[in-house]
Order: sequence, then C-alpha cells, then structure tokens
Amino acid sequence: MSTITPDKKIALLDAPSNLGLRPPADDVVPGCYKAPWALRDLGLLERLGATDAGAVVPPRYVATWKEGDGVRNGPSIAAYARRLADRLTAIRQSGAFPVVLGGDCSIVLGPALALRKAGRYGLAYIDAHADFRHLGNSPYVGSAAGEDLALVTGRGDDYLVDIDGLRPYVRDEDLIVLGVRDDEDLGDISGTGLAYLTPDDISLEAASKVLVRDELDGFWIHVDADVLDPRVLSAVDSPTPGGLSAAQLTDLLRGLVGLPGAAGIELTIYDPDLDEDGSQAAVLADILVAALT
Repeated sequence: MSTITPDKKIALLDAPSNLGLRPPADDVVPGCYKAPWALRDLGLLERLGATDAGAVVPPRYVATWKEGDGVRNGPSIAAYARRLADRLTAIRQSGAFPVVLGGDCSIVLGPALALRKAGRYGLAYIDAHADFRHLGNSPYVGSAAGEDLALVTGRGDDYLVDIDGLRPYVRDEDLIVLGVRDDEDLGDISGTGLAYLTPDDISLEAASKVLVRDELDGFWIHVDADVLDPRVLSAVDSPTPGGLSAAQLTDLLRGLVGLPGAAGIELTIYDPDLDEDGSQAAVLADILVAALT
C-alpha cells in the first residue's frame, strides 16, 4: 500500500484535458485545461516539495456534437486514459505519491485504469455531483464529465469501460461519493447500492469503512473543485450551493491521504477563465498544500 509518509516524495503531474466537457458557449473551449498552469504559477511545486512529473498532453478538443454521436471526444478520452495510466504506473513504481492537476473529471479514467492493472482499488469521489449518467438512467450521454462514475464502474461503451478487458475499473462496493448534493444526482445513485455522503454527513470514519478493507490494495482520491461552496469557489462549470468550506475540504483530504492505502490524488474542474484575479486558484493551492504537507 502507498500513502504519504515523511520519506515519500510527491510527484506533481499535469493532466490538462478538457475532453469530457461540453462547450460553455458557442465557439468557446472549456478553460479547465489551464488549471495546472494557474496552480503552478502560485509556486505549488515548491510549496509541496514535489518532483516535477511533467504533463500528459491530451488530444485535440472537438466541440461539435449532436445527439446520437455517442460520448463527445470519446475515442480521444479512451486514448488519453491509456497514456495517463502508463505515466501514473511509472510514477507509482518509482515510489512517489502522484498528485494530478486536471483538467476535467474524465481524467479519473487514467488512474482508475492504472490501479485496476495493479490490483483491486477503491475510489473516494469528492464531488458535488455523482457523475453517474448512463444509458440506464438517461436517454443519451453527451459528455464524459457527467458520467465518470458510471464509466469507472463499467457502465458505458466498451471502448471506454473495458480497456484491456479490465471492466470494471472500480467495483460498486469499493467507492464512496463525498459531498454530492444535486437532487438529480442523488436520484441517480439512490437505490444503486453505491455509498455516498452529503456535505452534512461527511465523516472520515464512514469513508474509511469503504476504502480501508482487507479486500482492497488501496484507493484513489478524486477531488472536483465544485465540492466547495460557490461562496468559496465559483470558477467551475456547474457551481452548486451548499458545499464544503475550505477548512472542511482541507480536513477531509488530510484525513484521507493519511489513511493506509491512499494511492494518489487528482484535482479537477477548476476553470481559470472564470477566475479573473486568480484568487480562487490561491484557495485551491492553499488547500492542497495544507492537506498534503
């Protein structure tokens, strides 16, 4: 099992993909691919005392899509997941703890695939939304960022959910959604058996009962910036009221990375285009530094 200890080095890796998002407006490209630059510009690499693992450059974003086309940029997302998985595997084999700067939520397929190749791993999915849209509960699926949890649990097109015949990357019973509060998302996961906690119910003890079990080799931590209340951070594509404070998210992350088996963490969905003065990037950088060092 891997977790952060005083002798373990953090490796900072950029995954600047926006492939999983719909365009925010006509002829506008989602800006979350700029997030790693905004965070690094605040000295994040040095503040974490991390080694620089570089970047995995994504394929070109294509905005055009119509119902019936399948997942927007789907083949590119699958190809990117393979490349990101390979890079993360190398980082972990070196003994480092990966911290991945996204990008949109679809980058979670990379670590999910990497860890599935290594064994049986769980997933702490920290997000305001369940991202559980699939053809079993929706007439169509347009953007992967709204179906990430469905994809990692094997619900979706084979080329995305069964790479190298490894479906599912994460078993239903091995994940927990933390911070979900959108009524539609709660409806999608209610009755499925997937574990979840709303912001009012989040506890490290409850999360650890899912993530730290003899059956698991460890777990990955996914953090969508929209889990924070919009009064704290609004520079995301779908801000949702009722989220966590900066202190609450810091405490949650500090607790999770301290659990046995924490295998790495990713941060997604922050959009610098919506943060004109950079103050919200500073909030995220402070949270990461406080939680990881």
